[in-house]
Amino acid sequence: MISNQILQNTIDGIHVIARVDLCVYDTEGKALATTFQETEEYEKAVLAFNESPADNQEVAGCQFFKVSDDNQTEYIILAKGSSNDVYMVGKMAAFQIQGLLVAYKERFDKDNFIKNLLLDNLLLVDIYNRAKKLHVDTAVKRVVMIVETKHEKDNNALETVRTLFATKTKDFITAVDEKNIIIVKEVRPNETYDDLEKLARTVLDTLNMEAMSKVHIALGTIVNEIKEVSKSYKEAKLALDVGKIFYSEKNVVAYNNLGIGRLIYQLPLPLCKMFIKEIFNGKSLDDFDEETLSTINKFFENNLNVSETSRQLYIHRNTLVYRLDKLQKSTNLDLRVFEDAITFKIALMVVKYMKYMETLEY
Repeated sequence: MISNQILQNTIDGIHVIARVDLCVYDTEGKALATTFQETEEYEKAVLAFNESPADNQEVAGCQFFKVSDDNQTEYIILAKGSSNDVYMVGKMAAFQIQGLLVAYKERFDKDNFIKNLLLDNLLLVDIYNRAKKLHVDTAVKRVVMIVETKHEKDNNALETVRTLFATKTKDFITAVDEKNIIIVKEVRPNETYDDLEKLARTVLDTLNMEAMSKVHIALGTIVNEIKEVSKSYKEAKLALDVGKIFYSEKNVVAYNNLGIGRLIYQLPLPLCKMFIKEIFNGKSLDDFDEETLSTINKFFENNLNVSETSRQLYIHRNTLVYRLDKLQKSTNLDLRVFEDAITFKIALMVVKYMKYMETLEY
């Protein structure tokens, strides 16, 4: 259905031009939008007109018009006055709202189609049949972006994204759950993944500024046909989850840049527990003190460079060497050796994954 605000804007515009008072009623006689106050006086006349077979009628010095969809009355327009000019204005208002009804219905149908497409609820033959009926191109490249908002039912964020893509008539904005806004974007021939990430950052910055909403954005891969859109959506969902676990400092995560996190995310938990037990000799990462953990993280940030790490930690080089030697004694892993450093880095990521999965169980 058309929002009351859109109906109000429509009749306000006509009222300013034609200087004729208008009111839009539903079929139960309730005023949805109006340019005058005394709308309740006409409720009985509206209900009586709704029951009549006429499409337009003059009653009590006013012109009444029906706006229908599939032979079912959706709205009744009242234009105050009985002259031919008032009739023309009322007819114009009815025509305008009829056009809005058709447009909103098409948008609703397309929205449902995109939702079912994303969720794999359509047979292959239905995808192409419905796409043809709704005039949706089937053989263009597309990519799916998921915008996860901090709050559920964040309508401000949804409307901001829709406004941002308002001129992109071949892109679709929808939502399949309470927190995620889905963008199905058509990819132009010269667009690259870098361009898409820049667009995602634009969306991110706009939402942070205008909707005051803290968001994370994930991108799937570019697909060539409409039947593959659900694949890009699943990839974006996986990127969102993997990003939360391993790349929490990033607000935009792309499926094709998940690195080793993609592999770890697909490991079974028993295998992860066995690996951690083997690496840490039965110890838990929680057994390491904060000083040791911060030293390890800073050492990795500086690509295993002892001098630079000690400088950034404001400690003597020998102090850092002592800490690394101490860690080697407890784990049998020397982080100055590339192979051991890789093993320890993977172990840290596996522990992150295990902790994340444990939070989902509760």
